[in-house]
Formats: sequence, structure tokens, C-alpha cells
Amino acid sequence: MGLFSSLGSDPEAIVENILKDRVTFERPVYDPTTAVSPVHDFNLKDHTGRFKDARYLNRGVEFALAAALKAINASKLRPDQCERAGLFVGSGPNMDLGGECPDIRDGQIVQDPLPALFLLRFLPNTAASAISRLAGIHGENLSVGSACAASMMAVGEAFRKVKDGYLDLAFAGGGDSRLSPGGILAYKKAQALWQGIEDPRQTYAPFDVCRTGFVAGEGGASVLIESLDHAKARGARILAEICGYGSAMDGYTMTAPEPQGTWAEHAVQHALSEAGLNPGDVDLISTHGTGTVLNDRMEAGMIQRVFKGHSPKITALKSWIGHLASACGAVELALCLSCLELGLFPGVRNLVEPLNPELHFLKAPTSMNPRTILLENFGFGGQNSALVIQSWKP
Repeated sequence: MGLFSSLGSDPEAIVENILKDRVTFERPVYDPTTAVSPVHDFNLKDHTGRFKDARYLNRGVEFALAAALKAINASKLRPDQCERAGLFVGSGPNMDLGGECPDIRDGQIVQDPLPALFLLRFLPNTAASAISRLAGIHGENLSVGSACAASMMAVGEAFRKVKDGYLDLAFAGGGDSRLSPGGILAYKKAQALWQGIEDPRQTYAPFDVCRTGFVAGEGGASVLIESLDHAKARGARILAEICGYGSAMDGYTMTAPEPQGTWAEHAVQHALSEAGLNPGDVDLISTHGTGTVLNDRMEAGMIQRVFKGHSPKITALKSWIGHLASACGAVELALCLSCLELGLFPGVRNLVEPLNPELHFLKAPTSMNPRTILLENFGFGGQNSALVIQSWKP
């Protein structure tokens, strides 16, 4: 895998930051009423070298590209193996309209400092194109734009292609950044953001009764998914096994989740069914856990219903890294793999009064080695996705 997140980009740094309760939540200068979680000291050139088309990449695409290259390097694949690999990328819109086109009047760009192919900064397949070019990947591919479920759905679709024998191996992931004035304004208008005069490091708490919205984050991740036979034949170090995937659409509103979580539950049940597991087999749930009033209420109620009579431990990684929009699924998967490797998982930061006291929320870093993890991601437009992974036991 390859990972870039505000919590760290390798398992050791991630666990160290968890144990020290260290996050990068800070107030942006362009709107000090909100908070963001940036990835500091990230430079695309450190990962690509000289790449003349880098000027056409927005920051979210930069994360997706760097994460994919990091995963490819870690995989130790030969060039001919990369050539046949699939590529599945979750992608979101470039919300930095003011930064890209600073002076538009009556539909015309008054001053035109833009490069000839600036439209590449807005196309949904730019990330996949850049990854393919630098890595020499030519297999089946898909760019997924299903909002906050995008990169998890990219992982799920890659899993299906490998499972059904269309590919031996595929890279899947995504990258995103909405930490621009345009991105923050859009979320603020939608009343989705954490806002307040308090310190966000101490008050942003998904699933708390006092939750008010999410902190926007950024980053990217990519994982290599391959068949067991292919992995064994080349002596790969296996991080975990993907066992099941599910997705569904609410068909409810353009933004708010269906209140009962009917179709979110459908996605979860489908993932469990494909994995051949029951709710009681799940040891840990990595929730979508945004901290918004409606999503947390729906998700907590759905979990309580599906896992009635069971008590899986529950965490919310966005309380550590913020909400990464289309990249959150891939990044949260990579964080779970990192925590699985070192046997320590974070609790839900700042959770004081859970809206569902019956659920087993982790409230502090916990040493554990879960066998089965359920990951959930839901997005604007009623997109629901779920993934079941298990620790690898030969």
C-alpha cells in the first residue's frame, strides 16, 4: 500500500501520533470559524521526480498519484507485471474555482494566466491517466466519482475484478483535497462543517450528542489487490484479505442520508454475505463517522440494528484525520492496515456522550488484533459502500 494522511504515512508514525493524541486540526486563514486537517510537508516532486504534466494536477490528484507510486514501489512488481495490472481510482471534483480561474466576469475570463490544458485539473480521470503514464499500467480501469464512497467503491470494484478472474492484480485507491476557500465555502453552505470558537482538537467528536459537523481533511492512499495464487507465486508480503464488498443507493435526497439507513444496511449485509460471515463475526467497525447530525444518527442506528445482540468495537478515523471526501475510503482502509500491523487502534477522539450508549465505541487507543474488520463509507447523493477485510493467516 501507499498512504499520505495528516496522521502519518507509515504504520510507525501513525501509531506514535495516536499514542500521543496528535492531530493537525487548525483554522484556515480564509475562514477562521471552521477547521481543516492538512497534510504538512507533502511535495509531489519528491515522489515523481521531474514530471512536466504536474502543473495540470490539482492537489487531490497529486495525493492519488504519489500514493499509487508508493504502493507500486512497495509491491516490488516487475514492469511487465505492472503493465497487466488494473487501475481503479476514486476521484472528486476540484473545488478550488477561485484559485484556478481568479477573475471571471459575465462568463468570460478577464485575465487568462491559465495553461493550455488547465481543464485537466477538473477532469475525473486525470489521476488515473497520470498514474498509468508514470507507472506503465495498461489493464482494465475505472475512475469512480461516487462522492465520499468513491475510493472504497474503487477498492470494491477492483476486488470483484480480481475475485472473478478478470485480473490477477489491480491497484485501487484515490486522493482528494477540498482545503481551498471554494471547497470550504461549499461545505459551509451545505451546513456540513464543524464550526465554533472552541479548539477543534478538543471538540470535534463524531457520534457525540454535541456533534455539529466535520473537519475537512486531505490525503490519498492506494492498495495493491491480487489473487492469492499470484501473491504467493511472487512471494508477496500479504497485509490482509478482502472478503466481501457491498454497495447500494438511497434514492432519498441529493444530500441527506435516508434516515433509517435502510440501504446503508443493505450494503453492509451484502458485504457480510459475500464474505460468508455473520454480524457476530465482526470484531471492529471502522465507521464513516463524519460528525454531522444526520449521518451519525443514521449510521449509529443502523449499526445498532444490524449488530443487535453483538458488541463489535467501533472507531471513527475521521476524528483523527478529518473528512477526506472521495479519498476517505482508501485512506481509512490503509490506516486500518497500518493499525492491524502494529496491533493498536484509535478510539473516537473527544467522544464524551455517545448518541447511542449501547454501542461499544472505543474512547482511547486500544491494543487489539481484530480478525474481521468492517469498513463503512457513505456519500452525498445516497451512495453507500461497505468492505469486509480479515487479518491474513496463511
